[in-house]
Amino acid sequence: MTVTKAIKVFIADDHAIVREGLKQILADTKDIIVAGEAENGLDAIRSTRKSGCHVLLLDISMPDRSGIEVLKQIKKESPGIAVLMLSMHREDQYAIRSLKAGASGYLNKQSAPAELVNAIRQVAAGKKYITAELAQELANHFDDAQETPPHELLSDREYQTLTMIASGKTVSDIANELTLSVKTISMYRSRLLLKMKLHNNAELTHYAIKNQLVE
Repeated sequence: MTVTKAIKVFIADDHAIVREGLKQILADTKDIIVAGEAENGLDAIRSTRKSGCHVLLLDISMPDRSGIEVLKQIKKESPGIAVLMLSMHREDQYAIRSLKAGASGYLNKQSAPAELVNAIRQVAAGKKYITAELAQELANHFDDAQETPPHELLSDREYQTLTMIASGKTVSDIANELTLSVKTISMYRSRLLLKMKLHNNAELTHYAIKNQLVE
């Protein structure tokens, strides 16, 4: 009789209630075990190194650094770990950026428990996991023969700054949330306005809403 090796999963999310919910879901599966957890990006990078996990469930919105940054660092250090990005955002530019950065899949936190378990098994087997909605987004993204939209030329931090400003947050708010200086966020804002040929926050917000970058 063949003994199936358990899939070791590491959970990185800054909300304790989310981590507990994920652990509870996975506790009901025989072939998946939780190898550890982290509440911020730096802790996730440090702990993943020694966890021996096969799959990392990574929240895209971490308090100290973006999930994309954490993803890139982990894939650089441990390319064999399959990273499944979790987000409250709909399948949009964050999903595309995640997959480009090396993620094995992207899943909305509101997905059904069975879908989460299926996604973990799929990425652990070396496959990609995307929803039907995301598949359509990707098809539109790569089949579009038009010029690349300005927001796709932004760095991950610039894009994050764009969406946060468009959501109504001030430079100070963003600096506090990302644990960065106001000067640094102001620099990101200046760069993204220049790259996108926009002049102020009002134009930036209009662009983000028009292109469905914020809800």
